[in-house]
Amino acid sequence: MERMGIQGTQFVVSIILARLLAPDDFGLIALVVAVIAIANVFVQSGLGTALIQKKDADDTDFSSVFYASLFLSTVIYALIFFTAPLIADFYNKPELVPIIRILTLSLFIGVFNSIQYAYIARQMLFKKLFFRSIGAMIPSSIIGIVMAFSGFGVWALVAQQLSNSFLAVIIMLFVVPWRPKLLFSFERLGKLFSFGWKLLVSSIIDTVYSQLQSIIIGKMFSPANLAFYDRGSHFPYIVVNNINNSIQAVMLPSLSAYQDDRPQVKKMMRRAIVTSSFLIIPMMAGLAAMADSVVLALLGEKWLPCVPFVQIFCFIYAFYPIHTSNLSAINAMGRSDIFLKLEIIKKTYGLAVLIGCILYFRTPIGIAYGGAICTVIASFVNAFPNKRLLNYSYLEQIKDIVPSALLALVMVVIVIAVNYLHINIYLTIILQIAIGSVTYLGLAKILHFESLDYLIKTVAEFKRKHGK
Repeated sequence: MERMGIQGTQFVVSIILARLLAPDDFGLIALVVAVIAIANVFVQSGLGTALIQKKDADDTDFSSVFYASLFLSTVIYALIFFTAPLIADFYNKPELVPIIRILTLSLFIGVFNSIQYAYIARQMLFKKLFFRSIGAMIPSSIIGIVMAFSGFGVWALVAQQLSNSFLAVIIMLFVVPWRPKLLFSFERLGKLFSFGWKLLVSSIIDTVYSQLQSIIIGKMFSPANLAFYDRGSHFPYIVVNNINNSIQAVMLPSLSAYQDDRPQVKKMMRRAIVTSSFLIIPMMAGLAAMADSVVLALLGEKWLPCVPFVQIFCFIYAFYPIHTSNLSAINAMGRSDIFLKLEIIKKTYGLAVLIGCILYFRTPIGIAYGGAICTVIASFVNAFPNKRLLNYSYLEQIKDIVPSALLALVMVVIVIAVNYLHINIYLTIILQIAIGSVTYLGLAKILHFESLDYLIKTVAEFKRKHGK
């Protein structure tokens, strides 16, 4: 509910802003976000995950991580503040300087957010995220839309992002009892860092690599090209994020609690892969089939160049259930060393593929195709260690998701056929969603899919526990 509420609101707001603002405005923000994303990795430094994973984390642990992260964010903000002109010169965009300096203030907000989230995850208080997210998103969206209407351009996006992060922290102060205390221990910090440093290095490698594509596109091409690439990933990301991040948020603390019972961890991990694949794969397949109509209807003709990116990223995000479940299980077992090794392997061949695509294609679409190749290889790499850790092989995982993939393929054929009716574009989209959903769920019911039965039972149990 939290993810669907926040992403649903964000989806509507992004459509309104995309119609009010130019692709170049979104491209400029994407350039800055690439810098901030890398900086955020250093600030959070894997210690938040270490707090979740540690069985007996107390106030001293939480406060020590908080003060260490706050100090680090101050150092990094000062560094970015003074190097902002150099970053702007790199992109030949002098207007980026004030945007970078102001938007990077989110680093300080992120410190509070990461510790508050670690507390919530340990206590399994995910309902509180619902109030935080909705309470922050609605007023920040209003701020962004009003500023866009008033002609503030890219600053409407800056104000929306900053106000959303700030309001989220303020709301959490009211709904989460954790407060930083005057406690600090280098010894505790060192123990947490012994687990977290491997995740830090892994996150640095992963974030630099993922943002490298945006940096290269922003440097080699125009901000508009980057906006099409970024917007193309945004549509499928919203869909996947609702399901994948919800499962991921619960998986790490849940699996960590059973880290000494490997058969139970495998059982829970398999449930996560099967269920999330059953939901995510048909959504990605359906969105890819409807991409032209969806982009034209929601964003307008000026955004049509992002359609091929939508389709490529739908393919990429369809593999996320495998990635998320395997990596969460590895972290829950306390094997951050394996996690780090996997990141080094993936980014080594990923960088080679990226360089090859740049040299051969020299187009943003070619870079996106390189990402699709890498995600297929990564699904095997991420699953490989769990053959030994949990006796859950890659082949076994593939067998678990194949039924959903085949059913989604049947659905896609029917969804594409609706285009040949040549009716109103909005009616076409409605029919495609309705017919696709009925086809997929109907066949799943007829064929007695385990995932559908599980979801129905889960919803029924939820209603029973929480009333009508």
